[in-house]
Amino acid sequence: MSDNLKQKMLGALAWSSVDRVGQQVVQLIIGLILARLLNPTDFGLLGMVAIFAALSYVLVESGFGQALIRKQDANETDYNTVFYFNILTSLLLYLILFCSAPFIADFFHQPKLVIITRISFLAILCNAFYLVPFTQLVKAMNFKSVAKVNLISTALSGIFGIIFAIMHLGVWSLVIQQLSYHFFRMVLFHFSVSWRPKWLFSFQVIRNFWKFSVHLLGTSMLNVVFTNIYSLILGRFYPVKEVGFYNQSNKLSETFNYSFQQVLLSSTFTLFTQVQDDNPRLIRIFREVNKKTSIITFPIMMILIAIAYPFIYVLLTPKWLPSVPYFQLLCLASLFAPYYVLNMCALNARGKSKVTFGIEIVKKSLIILSVLCCFRFGVIGLLWGYVLSCFLSYLISTYYIKKDIHLSINIQIRDLLPNMVVGSILAILAFSISLFITNPLILLISQIILVLILYILYIRLTQPKLIGQVFGIASDKFRTFMKSF
Repeated sequence: MSDNLKQKMLGALAWSSVDRVGQQVVQLIIGLILARLLNPTDFGLLGMVAIFAALSYVLVESGFGQALIRKQDANETDYNTVFYFNILTSLLLYLILFCSAPFIADFFHQPKLVIITRISFLAILCNAFYLVPFTQLVKAMNFKSVAKVNLISTALSGIFGIIFAIMHLGVWSLVIQQLSYHFFRMVLFHFSVSWRPKWLFSFQVIRNFWKFSVHLLGTSMLNVVFTNIYSLILGRFYPVKEVGFYNQSNKLSETFNYSFQQVLLSSTFTLFTQVQDDNPRLIRIFREVNKKTSIITFPIMMILIAIAYPFIYVLLTPKWLPSVPYFQLLCLASLFAPYYVLNMCALNARGKSKVTFGIEIVKKSLIILSVLCCFRFGVIGLLWGYVLSCFLSYLISTYYIKKDIHLSINIQIRDLLPNMVVGSILAILAFSISLFITNPLILLISQIILVLILYILYIRLTQPKLIGQVFGIASDKFRTFMKSF
């Protein structure tokens, strides 16, 4: 790897980490405060319509963002065409959703969803306005600016949400939080780039990008539908609070896993595209990222499964305890998610968007099959089916990595196995403490102290330079980040 490319990779990973980890920390703090101020029903109401908003964001972007990143010589016509296409698409989608609001409310048997959806979906319009500036920053690997915008937007929107929650406005505090988040991103992303839209548009650009983007669009739509399918099912057939329990569990599990996926997706796709034609280099980088990621993700997710009860009891209060098994199963389903994302990222960088779309179809088919087979066993049964579907999907993606870049499945699994074993041992030790301590707060503190000491010892023995590198990069980037304001 050349020094310049290596520095870009390190910088991208560092600032992506600051972005995602920083956002997740801020969101976790805000989420904990809101969970204490609001009821599960409030979260359930907004969770019911999350699928419609998420689908709209995907349709507005249409996969053109990654197409712009992948095109080495993107020009003003390309950027302006995508910008205006996004705006027109968002306007059309908002109009459709505005008119569909009564039908959405009837589907869930919740009349108040009419006004909630019409207000919350305004965020779709804001989203369309900042997609091109965001893409330009990512294409330039300027993740520093992206991190600043995301962190400021998350913090400010969270403050708005908390203020409205203190005023006892219930679900509207969550609606305002969502709307203000996209509004702040829209304003700040445009301030972060020198680019301004011009009156340029070409249908040829849409046609050219569509050949690559259509498969990514299909993949993203499938992801959105099946990410929210359980909220949809629970909202239709179960009490509203069950949606709240599930969504809160999902958010907590994502706090510790989704951030890693986004760091990998945002930084490694750009990197993989630069070495897409150099197979030996691609394999070396791919394996290195896989190994380093497993050092973090496996221990954290397995430990969270072990400490779920005191974790939720202490942080969210006892009213959220019914979400404990949901949280544990979602963490289990997420164990291989970062490596699945890496596999898909590498294939997309090689121009195999059709293959990744096919893999996603298989994954979603497995989820549908699990829903059909497990629905009669309740929420727990549904989530066990989801766990199995995710694991089988990861194995399928490893097969296509073997086929495309000739990296055997055995090597891929062997790269992950040591840290998987370590994570299991730490989780067993953490859970064993619950046999002797019953007070949730003391139990949680004891578990965290034990696994933290053992984890640091493990890193020092197996990766003696890693801790110094991580702290060095983190402290350097933190100082640079603070000076940049």
